Amino acid sequence: MTIAWDPTLVVGIPEIDEQHQELFRRLDALLESIRGGRSRDEVAHTLAFLREYARSHFAAEEALMAARGYPGLADHRAEHEAFAAELVTLDAERQRDGATASLIIRVNTQLTGWLRSHIYRTDRALVTFLQALPRS
Repeated sequence: MTIAWDPTLVVGIPEIDEQHQELFRRLDALLESIRGGRSRDEVAHTLAFLREYARSHFAAEEALMAARGYPGLADHRAEHEAFAAELVTLDAERQRDGATASLIIRVNTQLTGWLRSHIYRTDRALVTFLQALPRS
């Protein structure tokens, strides 16, 4: 089972949509590394790459929110921080226990579920705000 991008996740801002699609690809690559029994180093590298990509994506979203005066920036940022913290927790689990079935399940359910929920709810609220702004 792969983690696939779902077209219903499109928010309508091409740069953000592309980044969201890439996040799904990175999550899928992480799952494949774990499931494929790849070395601890390769799983660690994939997880680190996902963490860095998420960080840069979140920074881009937050910069857009700050530039446009989005009133929900603090709450949105807190959600991003929760996702980043979950990645750190998963990496600690990987270091402690290795690439276990439990790790696969947590990546698949928690990270993917969080990402879908965040895009559907939180990112769409941002897009609604941005679309309501007067065009300059």
